[in-house]
Amino acid sequence: MRQRSLLILTSVLTTGALTLTACGSRDDNNGSSGDTNTTVVIGVDAPLTGQNSATGLGIEYGVKIAVDDANAKKLVPGVTFAIKALDDKALPATGQQNATALVADDTVIGAVGPLNSSVALSMQQVFATANMVEISPSNTNPQLTQGPDWATGKLVRPFKTYFRTATTDALQGGFAADYAYNTAKKTNAFVVDDKQTYGAGLAGIFKDKFTGLGGKAAGTDHVNTGDTDFSTLVTKIKNSGADIVYYGGQYDEASLLSKQLKAAGVNIPLFGGDGIFSDTYISTAGTAAEGDIATSVGVPISTVPTAQDFIATYKAKKYPGDYGTYGGYSYDAATAIIQAVKSVVDANGGKLPSITDARASVVDAVQKTDFDGISGHVSFDQYGDTTNKQLTVYQVKGGKWVAVKSGTYTG
Repeated sequence: MRQRSLLILTSVLTTGALTLTACGSRDDNNGSSGDTNTTVVIGVDAPLTGQNSATGLGIEYGVKIAVDDANAKKLVPGVTFAIKALDDKALPATGQQNATALVADDTVIGAVGPLNSSVALSMQQVFATANMVEISPSNTNPQLTQGPDWATGKLVRPFKTYFRTATTDALQGGFAADYAYNTAKKTNAFVVDDKQTYGAGLAGIFKDKFTGLGGKAAGTDHVNTGDTDFSTLVTKIKNSGADIVYYGGQYDEASLLSKQLKAAGVNIPLFGGDGIFSDTYISTAGTAAEGDIATSVGVPISTVPTAQDFIATYKAKKYPGDYGTYGGYSYDAATAIIQAVKSVVDANGGKLPSITDARASVVDAVQKTDFDGISGHVSFDQYGDTTNKQLTVYQVKGGKWVAVKSGTYTG
């Protein structure tokens, strides 16, 4: 996995000073002058380098735009918001270290992230112990909010501090299976996963739903994150008679698998979840991606009227990463934290208590979240899951992801 030091240019607007820092994290303080007297930091945890970094950067800059908007509009009088973005490199151990660093920082009120469900599992207890809110824009594994026995119908929320603006794989996997069998008319699926919490969970749900509908599993196999040579797997798929490959995992490996499948003459679509729904998937797989399919949470952000300013800002600032997958959900996650801070300030006579004292109150306020965001309506159920259950199927057509079906899946 690639690693690099990040050279950060931090602009402190109140003084006009510029500071260059070489470090493994990013601090963006967009403080305004005048009557602002308290800086409140929203932490961000995502893979900002290496595996999954295109999507992780989309999360970081989605939060940054939300913070900039809140500061420009002075949504919370007396408070300037900033972000502190840490790179977890898609590694659970690093994510846990980042969570520990964020809760130890007495300027941090809450966190947005992580991208990967496996990383989230390592972080939840750290945030819960500190009574600090954590809102993921992308985690989809059901056990994060409903407990390890969710599949048996025994739903128990493990941590009241954890929320997400993305719907779960319990819905996404079934939605994908329904599309593959009933719409795409595929009957023989070879199912592959990357052994990670997200990928293995999603692939398992797809397989169960697909076979339950009447489809067959042509075979199953696993890969490791970071793998680049899939020749043995390609041979297995080719000999299986599969008419579709379902891949549970991220775009890094999936794009190479698709490319190698097509090069070997296996001209069947690769179907994946939101982990492959990235422009980087298409640019890496090239023409081999044509016809491949992905599900993703929500509806295409480009079609949402309230998201147009966000998209224009992202493009105008030339921010790196892919905003299309989770950028809107990251913006809304940060906005939920910002609005929760406002609620705490309003309830305290217009003043913010010490940030560490305010953390628990912010958690309670986030639970009551109810607003129309740029990704749709934002509110959370008793488990911390989003009440927005919309999903979309995309297919690569003409070198671009094109929405082919949207709807709400209830199982």
